[in-house]
Amino acid sequence: MARAKAMLAQDPLRRWTVADALETYGIQRWGCGYFAINERGNLIVTPRAALPTASTGPATPTVNGNGNGNGNGNGNGSKDALPVPTLVPPPAAAPGVIDMRELIDELTQRGIQLPILLRFSDILRARIELICGAFNGAIKEYGYQGQYRGVYPIKVNQNRTVVEEIIEYGRPFHYGLEAGSKPELLTIMAIHQDDEALIICNGYKDEEYIETALLASKLGRTVILVVEKPSELDQIHRVAERVKIRPTLGMRARLSSRGAGRWEQSGGDFSKFGLSAAEMVEAVQKLKSWGQVDTLKLLHFHLGSQISAIKSIKNALREAGRLFVELYKLGATGLSYLDVGGGLGVDYDGSQTNFSSSMNYSVQEYANDVVFALKEICDADKVPHPNIVSESGRAVTAHHSVLVVNVLGVTEFDTNVPSAIPADAAPLVKNMWDTYQLASQKNVLESYHDALEYKDQVLQLFNLGHLSLSDRVVCENLFWATCEKVLHLCRNLAHMPEELEGLEKALSDTYFCNFSMFQSVPDAWAVDQLFPIAPIHRLNEEPTRRGTLADITCDSDGKIASFIDLRDVKHVLELHPKEQGQDYYLGIFLVGAYQEILGDLHNLFGDTNTVHVALSPDGDYDVKDVVAGDTVSEVLSFVDYSPSDLLGRLRANVEIALRKKLLTLEESRSLINRFRQGMIGYTYLDKE
Repeated sequence: MARAKAMLAQDPLRRWTVADALETYGIQRWGCGYFAINERGNLIVTPRAALPTASTGPATPTVNGNGNGNGNGNGNGSKDALPVPTLVPPPAAAPGVIDMRELIDELTQRGIQLPILLRFSDILRARIELICGAFNGAIKEYGYQGQYRGVYPIKVNQNRTVVEEIIEYGRPFHYGLEAGSKPELLTIMAIHQDDEALIICNGYKDEEYIETALLASKLGRTVILVVEKPSELDQIHRVAERVKIRPTLGMRARLSSRGAGRWEQSGGDFSKFGLSAAEMVEAVQKLKSWGQVDTLKLLHFHLGSQISAIKSIKNALREAGRLFVELYKLGATGLSYLDVGGGLGVDYDGSQTNFSSSMNYSVQEYANDVVFALKEICDADKVPHPNIVSESGRAVTAHHSVLVVNVLGVTEFDTNVPSAIPADAAPLVKNMWDTYQLASQKNVLESYHDALEYKDQVLQLFNLGHLSLSDRVVCENLFWATCEKVLHLCRNLAHMPEELEGLEKALSDTYFCNFSMFQSVPDAWAVDQLFPIAPIHRLNEEPTRRGTLADITCDSDGKIASFIDLRDVKHVLELHPKEQGQDYYLGIFLVGAYQEILGDLHNLFGDTNTVHVALSPDGDYDVKDVVAGDTVSEVLSFVDYSPSDLLGRLRANVEIALRKKLLTLEESRSLINRFRQGMIGYTYLDKE
């Protein structure tokens, strides 16, 4: 936005363009080529026109450097950004282009209410092809002898349609699934039918879980039970002997190396899961004593979700690679898979840095480093190259989902400045007036400091009875008017004085949006995750307002006041004035990972309406599936209320009110009908 503002300031006659909107909302940086803006100012989805990653071809990396792709791998959280290639938006009518505003208009005409979660199936396909293509390209480039097998951990988004589409799009690559619990394993057993794809069984296990996994292997599936703690090995052995099924085993290593980013505590010596080096050696010896060391097929590690720095991945690869080689030399010669776990990041803010909401490496660089490191380590000890497994979930699903919300109303900041003040006004009122009138670019800080001092005096004099309420109101209006003027003057400066940076937030509008952040973007509340947010239309108009977003829950935490920025986190979002009687739609992007399954029922707002959209062979789009959001009766049943029982109780209360003549018969009928309609209705608000 700073660049766009600077260009407009240099040439006041220059009009706002789509290029300014792309820069302001960072769409080229975080959109990975899946999103752009058309000439009408509408946000468009282009799943088949995605840009290549910044590092498109394998280049020989080093396993002992900090090689982070941008010279900033020291883990210090700085946000110096890489340049981004210019994206020329395709014409609105180009094949494979979906106009989001037109799509939302079509859906509302069908009677599908907002908020709506849009899932773009072709982006799922593109993400799988990107990751598999990156690994297969690196394998070919470096002459690696193993294969790549991707695995999707369904905990990231367990929705049936999402999982089935991943299976469909991953079939050419024998893409597998990972289960971390019995319910997930039972689901995978029923829906996955590729005998060459892997089914990885992680998480703590009881005998029922183990027996189920062993029986699943009799369906012809490749089911690998990963030992997460030492006692599980004995437990698996005992169950396998009882059911007379030879297991296929993996071991999860508890690496000393740690990840980087918000979830770095998932790794390290004190991580929740995994076997220490000593425990792994003991496990191999135990398998030897049982004559089953050949059942150990996989070594697994996991650094945590959303790893922001490539240096952490390289450190873990060195340690895991050495463990693999040493276990092989100890006699575990059946080891044929090395599972690097999840953690492949998503660049939510588009800065391409090691900031927690970003990643300072590309998908191709990640694949290059994994393949090259394992090849170098295995070649040094003449150990066969293992097949490489990765469990990327966030990187597969995040981009394909967009939550579209409608703005219900706006509370605008209004300073209500008088046109003049009386000649006999109180001295403090005159001082405030002069400060407001004389504020300029040359004295912005001085004017702000004077206004702050006078504001303190206003409160003191009012509390002592020396200032009337009407004079206090005038002074406070002049104080905020001065702040607004100072902020406007600073926007045209090359650099905003640090002291004044908080004014944007203090003077921002509040846009009330029809959604619950606790249901749809819980990570924004729980862990301060940043998600890209932008209007999906009017992007050819300059956004003249600055605002924060409030949801419709009655919780003071139900607001979004942190937004992506290129080199920092900003606390206001550039928005357009909401025109009376006109719809204004915002998109919250990259919400396909974790958000749906983690969402809760705060204030009993349920799941939103969900629409699956796919490109048709002729380049148009098809609405594949519409999943209705929760009704009021459904969410009430989640908390043990029976709609029929509630209706019966209401009828009893209505009868009492009728006897007391508090209601007429017509009013009672209206009330009962409204109750019935409300029970089958959407939990979110109708359009105003």
